Amino acid sequence: MLTLDAKRELLGIAREAILSAIQNRPNAEPGTINEELSRPRGAFVTIRLGRELRGCIGYVESPRPLTEVVADVARKAACEDPRFLPVTLPEFEHAIVEISILSPLRHITAIEEIEVGTHGLLLEVGMNRGLLLPQVATEYGWDREAFLDAVAKKSGLYPSAWREPDARIFVFSAEIVNEAEIVEGESAS
Repeated sequence: MLTLDAKRELLGIAREAILSAIQNRPNAEPGTINEELSRPRGAFVTIRLGRELRGCIGYVESPRPLTEVVADVARKAACEDPRFLPVTLPEFEHAIVEISILSPLRHITAIEEIEVGTHGLLLEVGMNRGLLLPQVATEYGWDREAFLDAVAKKSGLYPSAWREPDARIFVFSAEIVNEAEIVEGESAS
């Protein structure tokens, strides 16, 4: 679990990276003296306008320090998510940034091992691969099978493709750093 200061630092790195991408200027190299942010980790950055998704990109695993990963995927979530046009400056002024810091992947052999709300899913079937973060199942109120169907669709496959004999299912957990919750917590103090 990251400290509140570490979470604030990561959000600052993400916001600066997004702003530099929107303004088409080089991003400052994210340095840190915080050891927990210097460790290699996978991470995703999600950008929302209200409840609407505006961009989400990440790496499941990375050999780079968490600060560098967050800066990189924040820029990409703002400007390179193929589902959306790049985030504009007026949009960014109202955007909420969320960072999901991923645990290592764990291959499972039975779907009963999936804990909805705790685990994210990575599905591989042949050359197709898709991932959904843990909070997605909670947001949509999915059970295990609905979550698996959704990750299959995200993989570009039909919903029940996770049942195929060559399907490989991985779970992971994520520490969520949500800007709205941190700001809300600070104003309650």
